[in-house]
Amino acid sequence: MAKWLDDEEMKAWRGLVEVFADVEASLGAELVEGHAISHGDYAVLVALSEADDHRRRMCDLAALLHLSPSGLTRRLDGLVRKGFVARVALPDDRRVTLAVLTTKGMAKLEEGGATTRRRRPPSPARPPEPHTDPPMGNVLSTVQRRRSEVAAND
Repeated sequence: MAKWLDDEEMKAWRGLVEVFADVEASLGAELVEGHAISHGDYAVLVALSEADDHRRRMCDLAALLHLSPSGLTRRLDGLVRKGFVARVALPDDRRVTLAVLTTKGMAKLEEGGATTRRRRPPSPARPPEPHTDPPMGNVLSTVQRRRSEVAAND
């Protein structure tokens, strides 16, 4: 067992990791099969759709998606080839490049949205008991705090 979690916290952590992996794999397969787009590419389209004017600076988009600048460049190359995203240099600062969601990219996002809406997790079979079940936010906060403490000590 990890030194930074007690038994109950480890149970919650493993449950979260397993559920996340299952949902990620299932959603990714459905997006590829039904819409010919990877989950990672779909995440780019979502992030751009939520931005003002459907555009973000490349460095901000990379940080938001937890990608390195080169990782984002590789991911965008395919989206640009398909016409879902355009790269646009800022006229007043040519060092800055924006990723811009195109009309075709918005259509692909909306098409894939039907899959993501269908994949919403079902409601729990039994709602949490407020006096016996710890709130998930508390469990996850504890896990994150302890992971940070261990990382700081390494």
